[in-house]
Amino acid sequence: MDQENLETPYAGPAAGWGALKHSLKHLAQEKALLSGAQALWRMNKPGGFDCPGCAWPEPGKVSHAEFCENGAKAIAAETTRKTVTRDFFGEHTVEELSTWEHYGLEQQGRLAEPMRYDAASDRYVPISWSDAFATVGKHIRSLANPDELVLYTSGRTSNEAAFLYQLFGRLVGTNNFPDCSNMCHESSGAAMGESVGIGKGTVSLEDFEAAEAIFIFGQNPGTNHPRMLSELQRAAKRGCKIVSVNPLIERGLQEFLHPQDVLGMALNRSSAISSLYLQPLVGGDLAVIKGLIKCVLERASEKGVEKDGKSGAILDTEFIAKHTSGYEEMREDILSTSWSRIENQSGLSRAQIQEAAEIYMTSRKTIACWAMGLTQNKHAVLTIQYLINLMLLKGNIGRPGAGLCPVRGHSNVQGDRTVGITEHPKAEFLEALGKTFSFTPPTHSGMDTVSAIEAMHAGKVGVFIGMGGNFAAATPDTAVSEEALRRVGLTVQISTKLNRSHVVHGKEALILPCLGRTEIDMQAGKPQKVTVEDSMSMVHASQGTNAPVTAHILSEPAIVTGMAMAALPDSQVDWEGMRADYGKIRDKIAAVFPDFGDFNRKIEKPGGFHLRNSAREREWRTATGKARFVTGPLADLTVPPGYLRLMTLRSHDQYNTTIYGLDDRYRGIKGERRVVFIHPDDMREFKVDKGERVNLVSLDEGGRERIAEGFLVVPYLLPRGCAATYFPEANVLVPLDSIANKSRTPNSKFIVATIRKLPKTSDI
Repeated sequence: MDQENLETPYAGPAAGWGALKHSLKHLAQEKALLSGAQALWRMNKPGGFDCPGCAWPEPGKVSHAEFCENGAKAIAAETTRKTVTRDFFGEHTVEELSTWEHYGLEQQGRLAEPMRYDAASDRYVPISWSDAFATVGKHIRSLANPDELVLYTSGRTSNEAAFLYQLFGRLVGTNNFPDCSNMCHESSGAAMGESVGIGKGTVSLEDFEAAEAIFIFGQNPGTNHPRMLSELQRAAKRGCKIVSVNPLIERGLQEFLHPQDVLGMALNRSSAISSLYLQPLVGGDLAVIKGLIKCVLERASEKGVEKDGKSGAILDTEFIAKHTSGYEEMREDILSTSWSRIENQSGLSRAQIQEAAEIYMTSRKTIACWAMGLTQNKHAVLTIQYLINLMLLKGNIGRPGAGLCPVRGHSNVQGDRTVGITEHPKAEFLEALGKTFSFTPPTHSGMDTVSAIEAMHAGKVGVFIGMGGNFAAATPDTAVSEEALRRVGLTVQISTKLNRSHVVHGKEALILPCLGRTEIDMQAGKPQKVTVEDSMSMVHASQGTNAPVTAHILSEPAIVTGMAMAALPDSQVDWEGMRADYGKIRDKIAAVFPDFGDFNRKIEKPGGFHLRNSAREREWRTATGKARFVTGPLADLTVPPGYLRLMTLRSHDQYNTTIYGLDDRYRGIKGERRVVFIHPDDMREFKVDKGERVNLVSLDEGGRERIAEGFLVVPYLLPRGCAATYFPEANVLVPLDSIANKSRTPNSKFIVATIRKLPKTSDI
């Protein structure tokens, strides 16, 4: 690769002509110009299907083209005409495929038929669906303990499939339901559950139309949730102040040009997004938020708001008194924290934090948004709880134009949890599930992602089933996670496309190809609908409109019911009936979860229906019966000399572990993924040059090194002492036991790492 062309500075706005150009490029690359274009026209519209990408909600009034660049890439990947057939597997051993990069595997196309691993030839060979189900059933029935079964779930799975999946596992006798939430927004759920009594965001799209200020922490919507930029653009145009807090300058938070803005596109006229952009140290968000709260409390004290007890613009003392607990303890913690400590740990000056605080204090209605920049470090839960503390000070939860907005990733990651995908099920849910299906569910906690890897590595898991996702690529501590998978008796991957998890497998392995979101799901001669829940608790129907890529793939509900009938031959559950008619699945969901009452009728309404959110209605299901000000210490995040605060992130041609291409347009990267972004002054300190190949080295608490090899150095304006690189390539650097307090989320946004130059004799 030409290293001089590695970094091409990007000066244009997010989206705009570039988004249209690259959407068409990916459709052409996947040989899906016709099928993909037809699918895009029906995506995110009533009577069509829900985007298989992010969980950002659809507006009440949809446009002619309700999709973004990333949605177009997802559709191109799913509607591709390229297929992975038995001939492909006949030509390549698994050992060979295990040397391929993630991108190369995914570019082979859609999986065409069920396959099993043949150890003698080291190849995948065809297997019938009936034999595949029988294999799963035999292995599950032979387990010594139900907890030797692990059922992993991706957030692209529908509510119907997820509900059947958790029912299947609990009938076997386990609560081992690790899922992608464990690695992303688990910290959000843990924090919000303790503070406000529900782990979901409290806002709707309508609130973005009324907010006077929007604070965005640790999020890059231009790449990860592009449709969010439309709301931010509208808010900015009407005068809403937007404060972005992110160690990296992200183009989508600076400028945006909506591709459907005809005049703007014709004149290439973009809109500014952020009113203020702060770049804290990686991991410095807790200090930033404590600084914001300190500004509010100091101003309130100056104005006498706290002393006379009157409600004012600085504090909503009436709300604090009526709806919260723990205020005085939190106040004492903040006022006893020095500004010098806040500045040192945040990397920002008092003046910078004060400028952001002024925006918060003068706003009557504020929304706080965040993503994985806040959720994936050791103090993630406490950081989010202090952000909630900040919002509680002015009563910014439970009223129009204000609230909490964790911006989740995959399209139904929130819905999966709602219908029972959790390793810590609540007693009332288990009671309702048992009553509905006439059995006694297991009550003990199951395994999350990290504990599942530990159990697999220890040889304590006999069967691992992954429904969607790419477990081998998504998980931390790559070498350990992959070795763990190889120690499992049977691994089963329910997937649409070839990925790393198919070539890192158990002693026996199955690949079970499933329908994509865009494809017609025909059961018992009738087309079926599934449902999803977006990140703002709207539940709506999704119905594929394209013909399946081959005749030999099944829907996820059909696969789950097939496995369940094979593993539980004496089950009294009407698996056949629910497979034939998904409306019967929804009836059972409604029987278990009262909020889904009249489920089948409600999804006939365009846009679906909203699930009740207790915190939005100022009903606090917490230990104190009120919203809680949670208090905790500001930890010292100083790293040893010669080390950096490294964070992992996505490229623009990526969605979670799916790699659509090798470019990162907004960061100026072309044709390369093994890059590390560092400040030019840090480059000089480490004596490395632009385009030089280096190794990234992290240490675990036991002093053992983890090495990610051969990364190109890219100068970038992020805070001194910080660095960034892409996952999953850098997941090897995250120790398995480096996890967030309470949520156990891997610390991918705070890796203590150093740069090690390669020997001069190396091939650079």
